[in-house]
Amino acid sequence: MGNVISSQQANRPAQEKDFLSDKVEHFTESVIREMTRQATLYGAVNLAQGFPDFAAPEEIKQAARSAIEKDVNQYAITWGAKSLRNAIARQMGVWQGISVDAEKEVTVCCGSTEAMISTLLALCNGGDEVVIFEPFYENYGPDSVLSGARPRFVRLHPPMEENGEWTFDEQELRRAFDRHTKAIILNTPNNPTGKVFTRAELSLIRDLCLEFDVLAITDEIYEHILYDGRKHISMASLDGMRERTVTINGMSKTYSVTGWRVGWAVAPEKITNAIRKVHDFLTVGAPAPLQEAGAAALSLPKAYYAQLAEGYRTRRDRLIPALQAAGFRCFRPRGAYYLMTDISSLGFANDVEFVNYLVKDVGVAAVPGSSFYRRAQDGARQVRFAFCKKPETLDAAAQKLAKLRHG
Repeated sequence: MGNVISSQQANRPAQEKDFLSDKVEHFTESVIREMTRQATLYGAVNLAQGFPDFAAPEEIKQAARSAIEKDVNQYAITWGAKSLRNAIARQMGVWQGISVDAEKEVTVCCGSTEAMISTLLALCNGGDEVVIFEPFYENYGPDSVLSGARPRFVRLHPPMEENGEWTFDEQELRRAFDRHTKAIILNTPNNPTGKVFTRAELSLIRDLCLEFDVLAITDEIYEHILYDGRKHISMASLDGMRERTVTINGMSKTYSVTGWRVGWAVAPEKITNAIRKVHDFLTVGAPAPLQEAGAAALSLPKAYYAQLAEGYRTRRDRLIPALQAAGFRCFRPRGAYYLMTDISSLGFANDVEFVNYLVKDVGVAAVPGSSFYRRAQDGARQVRFAFCKKPETLDAAAQKLAKLRHG
């Protein structure tokens, strides 16, 4: 009698099929959001993920409630409610002197995160390269891979002194550009470093974009969160860049509504048409009532933005002494609401070991610096803290961090 084969065995393929895309092998899940889960698990103070723990402006919340009560609850126009697109165009004129056609050059997305991936999917082909400064916001690398492009990284070097600036090597940046370069992603003010790119730095990047026929994709989500006299300059405002820049922004950071997921991309008409195609089939549209609230948010007076920046400056200056007292070396940010630190003096093997100890045994959640670099070892002595929190939250974190100096 021959071998007996069960029906289950007979129906099993000779070799198990791998159903996964090769793309997902090139990146992990978000480390930032994993640290929030760890904070919840251990009851730690969450200085990892960049969301405020205080209320959004009442005017904006009321505008959202009003829109819902008025039954603005169905699909908006796919590329964004007219009221919000008009407000975006108006504000780019007010703040950066950039003339924008709200009908042809603005696409409202489900957050700036979707605006970025929609842009890259609309622009990149296999074999294209995208230049990214590192340390980088963790989405940029995976977004490039998902769009079929290959990321090329250029290092931002931390300052030698607390009040110094993050810098890059001009020749290293030039070497990153070649005939395969499709775009450069620029985040200013920068997450995680807090760097605000200067006009001279932006002009250098502009010159390379023109020389190599490259697009600039700018993430300007922190444009109003600036300190120490720094000014935000949009790349699209520089001579020669209006027709080769995609400007990405959103409501999350400026208006303390990170959960609303309303962002946008502003680009020349031809590029906008491509972004709108991807956006349409990716998410259809952003929440309709929250878009109406966005139009109200962008109509707030200039005093609101000054108060916003000052409020975050006081938070920054509240957290830095506590970190320094605990043994961290702090790199003072000039924008955004994050603090990059050096942990070399704290006696841990690397950043991952340290943040695991910090969240479990000290009670404070932070983000390991290695998650912002292509090579883990390049960020192994760095840790990022978010200070977009209530003063009492920062004080609670400071009390816990004091344990680092006292065992």
